[in-house]
Amino acid sequence: MLSTIFKGKSSSSESPASTGLWHLALNRLKSDRIALVSFLVVLFYFILLALSMTGAIASNWNKEVAVSYAPPTFLGADTESDQIKDSSQKIEALPENPVDPLKDIIQQLNVEIQAEQQGSSAIDRYGMIDPLAEDMRQIDQQLGGHLLDQKQVLKTTLPFGADKWGQDVLLKTIKGAETSILVGLLSALLAVVIGTFLGAIAGYFGGWVDDALNWFYNIFTSIPYLLLVLAIAAVLQQKGILSIVLILGLTGWTGVFRLVRAEYMKHKSREYVLAAKAIGVSHLRRMFVHIFPNVSHIALVQISILVVSFIKSEVILSFLGFGVPVGVVSWGSMLNEAQSELILGKWWQLAAASIAMAILVTAFSMFTDALRDALDPKLK
Repeated sequence: MLSTIFKGKSSSSESPASTGLWHLALNRLKSDRIALVSFLVVLFYFILLALSMTGAIASNWNKEVAVSYAPPTFLGADTESDQIKDSSQKIEALPENPVDPLKDIIQQLNVEIQAEQQGSSAIDRYGMIDPLAEDMRQIDQQLGGHLLDQKQVLKTTLPFGADKWGQDVLLKTIKGAETSILVGLLSALLAVVIGTFLGAIAGYFGGWVDDALNWFYNIFTSIPYLLLVLAIAAVLQQKGILSIVLILGLTGWTGVFRLVRAEYMKHKSREYVLAAKAIGVSHLRRMFVHIFPNVSHIALVQISILVVSFIKSEVILSFLGFGVPVGVVSWGSMLNEAQSELILGKWWQLAAASIAMAILVTAFSMFTDALRDALDPKLK
């Protein structure tokens, strides 16, 4: 009898604690295969972002490594260059004119040029005599003979092709991902911070504070979003990553404000907040220490949603000429360059930037939907 009583007490004392919201959300995400695949894709892009920012990859994205508009490898070398080579070979193979009075003089000059080419290598790749060849040779000898060996032979094909300046499209896409993702993340963080702070003040205090902030919110939402973004971009008149982050962050906080305000209006009258008020806890502590942890999942979901939206907005701004400055590459600037390339039938830069952006946006959107469902307390 006593053993059963003690067993009952020990079993009751060893009862497991209640599972928290974040633990339940993690278990739901683990059981969702689509969410896991989407998370791995997003994680792969963030690894590329870190490697690109540290210079481990794509540090020489603006280096000329191929001929202009070199096609992708699976298309083979450009047929136009082959035709030019064939035509030049045909011109060189033409027979000499037997009635040419300058025949002997031309032959003598050709012999002298060939002798000079073999002896001093002063002929460049266009068949012209290089007046600086001897000076370059002397400098090369002083540097140990490594200067002329560094002359790079331009490639005729690349895995994803080249642009007008012979830059590798694959490296440009990776470097463009760094700019676009960085702009999306920083802009989303700024917008969520502004929206959460204003929404917390409006929902917690209410009254005239809520009315004033709602009036400010209605002004922003009454203007079409794209027109508002373009207007602020035209006013700033400065191109750069910081300007884009400010433009997107200062215009994208309205959705976060509306959701956070509604949650604070519900939580401010609950027992744990009233108990904190009864023991003399300050308003600021009640807002951001007691209430905010219970609504933080909304801010997290909004960050993931806004990252996707701001990446697309950055592409639109750069495409319209309000984005990154000259010398900085992004997916939007690549699409802007691809306009003139499409006329010439060079589609690989457009395809690379579009596919890379589509994969990231799709994966991020699917992961956001899964995260929102996992953090929904109504779903079991």
